[in-house]
Amino acid sequence: MASPASLITRLDSTEADFSAKLSALLAFEASEDEAIDRAAAQILVSVKTHGDSAVLEATNRFDRLSADSVAALELSQQEMQAALNSLSAERRHALETAAQRVRAYHEIQKKECGSEGFSYTEADGTVLGQKVTPLDRVGIYVPGGKAAYPSSVLMNAIPAKVAGVQEIIMVVPTPDGVKNPLVLAAAAIAGVDRVFTIGGAQAVGALAYGTATIPQVDKIVGPGNAYVAAAKRRVFGTVGIDMIAGPSEILVLCDGTTNPDWVAMDLFSQAEHDELAQSILLCPDAAYIEAVQASIARLLPEMPRHEVIRTSLANRGALIKVRDMDEACAIANSIAAEHLEISAEQPQQWADKIRHAGAMFLGRYSSEALGDYCAGPNHVLPTSRTARFSSPLGVYDFQKRSSMIHVSEQGAQTLGKVAAELAYGEGLQAHARSAEFRLK
Repeated sequence: MASPASLITRLDSTEADFSAKLSALLAFEASEDEAIDRAAAQILVSVKTHGDSAVLEATNRFDRLSADSVAALELSQQEMQAALNSLSAERRHALETAAQRVRAYHEIQKKECGSEGFSYTEADGTVLGQKVTPLDRVGIYVPGGKAAYPSSVLMNAIPAKVAGVQEIIMVVPTPDGVKNPLVLAAAAIAGVDRVFTIGGAQAVGALAYGTATIPQVDKIVGPGNAYVAAAKRRVFGTVGIDMIAGPSEILVLCDGTTNPDWVAMDLFSQAEHDELAQSILLCPDAAYIEAVQASIARLLPEMPRHEVIRTSLANRGALIKVRDMDEACAIANSIAAEHLEISAEQPQQWADKIRHAGAMFLGRYSSEALGDYCAGPNHVLPTSRTARFSSPLGVYDFQKRSSMIHVSEQGAQTLGKVAAELAYGEGLQAHARSAEFRLK
């Protein structure tokens, strides 16, 4: 067994070079390998130009299939329902419970974020307001290479359905033709309308541009590999996208009162995603940090994905000794982590000091894993410090807002003069005359 000291970096906020060391630890440039970008660009151009034939060629090549048409890659509703029916009673109950909780949360979110729009009438009869309408069609990308993610189906499809999106098109690669029943069952539960077993840049291109078989969508959401990220970046503007996500992150603020094994396993829970994932602990108690480090060394060999966890912790993880919990909160705001656990006796007092986090998990029983699967709030969260200006995926991501302006005859007399004066000042005479024509 490796020594605890060799498994994860130790930092202390009182050190003179702490800020520089923390900045180096957090530094991450999203992979923009030129070869990947060029390959994605070529696939997109081919799909845009040749449609179905390009999608079919790329899918057969990369997923090692032998389909004779893109239509053959679409799954029926009956197949998804059959996948749901094939699940054990316990697994089906878990999936349906998670879906119900995700749907309930987003139904409340829809009401609270003013999704019905508003209007008000001014004294002269002019009516102003905002109309909220759902997107017509959304594309959901679900990873299907190294692992299967039914939870991603629920988190992306359910808020779209709650928002009122008319049609959801899901794409999921099935390398060697292997379909995951839990993913298909999740699609059935979430109400996905159509599913195509394609992935990669070709799937993004098909959704963005449309083909003879696959309809064009208005927005593409969902995580994918580097090729998917490169393709989403390139089609933005033709369609909307949710975000370009980086590696998963967890930041734990602990006052030293939680079982150290729990915290070690919480750090593992994100480290096991990817060698580039980041797991950090902030704590003012040096003895507790030692205990967590010992837990890491003892529990790591038990993990099936121990090599991935080991690499992640060694390269991007850290146990950081801070002066106090106030300083921990200040550092947390600087990090702006995707997942923030506040594992403390009185978590709310520290949560009140947090301004930047994708999701906050309060108290020692609120493990991040619950948020990934079934707590209810969305698990699609901003990464790589983008929580400073971005929000979790939600109902609002599947809606758009239109300003409503109904000017009365009386209102036009006042507003027309103001608009004409400003338009003449900008040298836009037609604007000015358009407003003046309505003046008595």
